[in-house]
Amino acid sequence: MVVIAHNLRSTHNIGSLLRTAEGLGLEKVYLTGYTPYPLQPQDTRLPHLAAKIDRQISKTALGAEVSQVWEHRTDLIQLLEELRTDGYAIAALEQTPTAIPLPDYHSDQKLALIVGREVEGIESEVLAMTDFQLVIPMFGKKESFNVVQAAAMAMYHCRFGLPK
Repeated sequence: MVVIAHNLRSTHNIGSLLRTAEGLGLEKVYLTGYTPYPLQPQDTRLPHLAAKIDRQISKTALGAEVSQVWEHRTDLIQLLEELRTDGYAIAALEQTPTAIPLPDYHSDQKLALIVGREVEGIESEVLAMTDFQLVIPMFGKKESFNVVQAAAMAMYHCRFGLPK
């Protein structure tokens, strides 16, 4: 299982996502669009900006930015094509009319899970590139979870299934 964080803004969310993915043993985290990413070899960003972003991510990643395999990709379409070629189903974690409730999703297929923007959610053009969407049923008065908490629930369920 891999996760694609597309167009997230918060460095703290990225650090937390990397830490959660590492804890669950995910294969890789892809950081796409304008999602911030840790320092990397031959970083092309301005050094002071890259260092600041890296420090902010590491606050919540607590070393997972080093131990979790991650990759920054600029071309989401190319990434999705490569993952499909490698046998991954592409799913978005998003509230849509056709989304499968997370408790109902069971599959042994390799999965690439896209999580998106903190407030607006995943863009419709990105949703159109997915094979299906997953949704976490809400039981309280709030309409959604924080992107990383939602991703953690989905990663756990998709990786290990429902507790027996």
